[in-house]
Amino acid sequence: MESIIIIVFVLGYLAITLEHNIKLDKLIPALVMMAVCWAIVALGVDSFSNWFDSSNHALVDNFASLVHDDKMHLVEETLLHHLGKTAEILVFLLGAMTIVEIIDYFDGFSTIKNYVNFKSKKKLLWMFSVLAFILSAIIDNLTATIVLISILQKIVKTREDRIWFAGLIIIAANAGGAFSPIGDVTTTMLWIGDKVSTGMLFIYLFLPSLLCMVVPSFIASMLPAFKGDIDFDPNEVDKPKSKYSGRMLLIGLGAIVFVPVFKTVTHLPPYVGMMLSLGIVATCAEIYSRRKFSLSSIEGDQADEHAEHAAHSPVHSSLSKIEMPSILFFLGILMAVAALESLGILFNFADRLKTSIPLMGTELEGTQVSDLVVILLGIGSAVIDNVPLVAASLGMFSEPLDNPLWHFIAFSAGTGGSMLIIGSAAGVVAMGMEKIDFFWYLKKISWLALVGFLVGSVSFVILRMFV
Repeated sequence: MESIIIIVFVLGYLAITLEHNIKLDKLIPALVMMAVCWAIVALGVDSFSNWFDSSNHALVDNFASLVHDDKMHLVEETLLHHLGKTAEILVFLLGAMTIVEIIDYFDGFSTIKNYVNFKSKKKLLWMFSVLAFILSAIIDNLTATIVLISILQKIVKTREDRIWFAGLIIIAANAGGAFSPIGDVTTTMLWIGDKVSTGMLFIYLFLPSLLCMVVPSFIASMLPAFKGDIDFDPNEVDKPKSKYSGRMLLIGLGAIVFVPVFKTVTHLPPYVGMMLSLGIVATCAEIYSRRKFSLSSIEGDQADEHAEHAAHSPVHSSLSKIEMPSILFFLGILMAVAALESLGILFNFADRLKTSIPLMGTELEGTQVSDLVVILLGIGSAVIDNVPLVAASLGMFSEPLDNPLWHFIAFSAGTGGSMLIIGSAAGVVAMGMEKIDFFWYLKKISWLALVGFLVGSVSFVILRMFV
């Protein structure tokens, strides 16, 4: 039965990675894979010899000798445990995505765009790289990429020039997301799972992440693609659609940044703080929206005004724009990995992995996990989605909070995906927005991402000696 589940998992993965070839949205194989894996677990529970207790990070003693009803009770409890942990991540993401959409509703990001007023390609490269690095740490790498490419499309008119900037935005956004607990889904998973803390994450990963952005940007600035100026009218400045644009930008970003502070003070899960932040931002949005409509209440019927306001409520409008396919994909892939973890497959694989490559690595309670293993995980995240890889690592290793291993995994999985256009959420969205060709990216950008990834990895290994 274990072999059948692994085959289902591999086939589901292939369908996800070949999404564009088979013309099937990746959420479909993810959800099917999840349901089929757990169905096989339930139907063949009597044939399994191991069961992994995720709450205690240990195998259940004498699982094979338990009666059928006791085994099914364990399956139901484990399924509920994993669903709860997955729901924490999904609710957190829903809150963050809604806040960003509310900011966009008030055209808050236009206030950033209006500061970009120079022609030099090299200056624009550094401007977008630094913005991507900072914004991805504050909002997240996916949202930062969407915002910056939208701004890029207004500034750089030539697509041939634009895709070069987009490629470096992907690298910078993934680098910036790695050192922030809210900057990347995988880092958020480790943070919510109490594997890394906000302070130590910054200490361990800020410098490696910064180098991962700076080195590729510096090398790219020497390339012919970034020589000269772009065709740009400095007087062409878009005015924000709302007088509350700048205010909502500050309130929204401040509310998201408040979440790690809330967790540190209260020790509650991050999604609780995110819901509080969403409530505050939504309240401000409704107040500002009501003010807008109250100005026109003198003219027209009061009932018509209320109907118009309901139809244009910033909260309702923002919720309607949430990427539900992405949320369902994360649900499917995380719960499918949970099935493998529950059978002890990942746990047993971890033991073999720890001893199969006995190179210098992170000290782990008398054993070692090779740095090469974590680097390979990062390279693997360029080929397949980094979410299940990190989910697998949570089942593979049981090291305590802020062990250097978790920080290296956060960096490797977060930045390794930049090496291929389909290796990260930021890359996939940029690919869709700018129709970037897979092989063009592989030829022009991948080697820059690889250099940044390796430089960052080496700097982490050196920095670890002094922390």
